[in-house]
Amino acid sequence: MPRNTEAHKKSDKGTFVVQVRYRQHATWQGKVLWAEKNETKQFRSELELLKLIDSALDEDPAQDKEL
Repeated sequence: MPRNTEAHKKSDKGTFVVQVRYRQHATWQGKVLWAEKNETKQFRSELELLKLIDSALDEDPAQDKEL
């Protein structure tokens, strides 16, 4: 796939921008932005980050169309 096409391809699932602010206690802390809804949430660990993204995708109506 050409580089330009790959960089501009949007996913049907969601676009998340993750900002890691600190690396303490063997984990990440920071914030994640859900680009489609312009919502920002703080996270205190990688597990919490993954749960935030997972819950955001579960409530996304675009995902329901695929089922």
